[in-house]
Amino acid sequence: MPVYRRALRWLDAATQGANVFGTVLIVGLVVMICADVLGREALGTPLRGVPEMVSLSIVAIVFVQLPQAFAAGRLTRSDGLITMMHRRLPKVAAVMETLFELTGALVLGTLIHAHWPILVRSYERGDFVGSVGNFTVPTWPVKLMILVGAVLLLLQFLARVSRRLTGDLPGPGPGEGPAAAAPPAAPPAAGGRDDPL
Repeated sequence: MPVYRRALRWLDAATQGANVFGTVLIVGLVVMICADVLGREALGTPLRGVPEMVSLSIVAIVFVQLPQAFAAGRLTRSDGLITMMHRRLPKVAAVMETLFELTGALVLGTLIHAHWPILVRSYERGDFVGSVGNFTVPTWPVKLMILVGAVLLLLQFLARVSRRLTGDLPGPGPGEGPAAAAPPAAPPAAGGRDDPL
C-alpha cells in the first residue's frame, strides 16, 4: 500500500478515535450531572466540581469531534449555492470547495500557532479552575485536546484537497460528487410502460 494511502488511513483512524473519545466525554458528563442532581435531591450533598468539569468538557468535546464531523460531510454550512454549482458547473464548484478547505487549513494553522504557547504556559504554571480546598482541576488537558482537535481538522482539510485532486474522494460529500451533479430523472411518459393505466 502506498505511503500516501496509509497516511490517510492513519489520519482517518485518529480522527475516528478522537470522535469516540468525545462521545465518552459526553457519556461521562451525563453520568456526572445525573449523580449531581441525585446527590442534591436525595442526599442534600452536590457533587463537587460539576460546573467546572462541564464548562471545560464542552470545549474539549467540540474540538475533538469537529474533525470527524468534517470528514463525514456533516459540518454545518449553507450549501444551497454550492449544490447548484455542483449540478451546473462542477469544475467551478470543485475549485470553490478547494478554496474553502485551504482557507480552513490556514485558519486552523493560525489557531494552532497562537494556541501552542497558551498550552505550554498553562502546563508550566499549573493553571487550574475551581476553589482551592474544595475542588480544582488543571486546564492544560483541555487545552491539549483543543490542540489535537485543531491539528486533526487541519489535516482533514488538506486530506480532502488531496483526495479531490487525485480523484480519491471516498464518496460524495454534501453537494459533491456524481450524485449531486446528476440531473433529476425525467417522469415516465403518459401511456408508457410505467403508466398504471
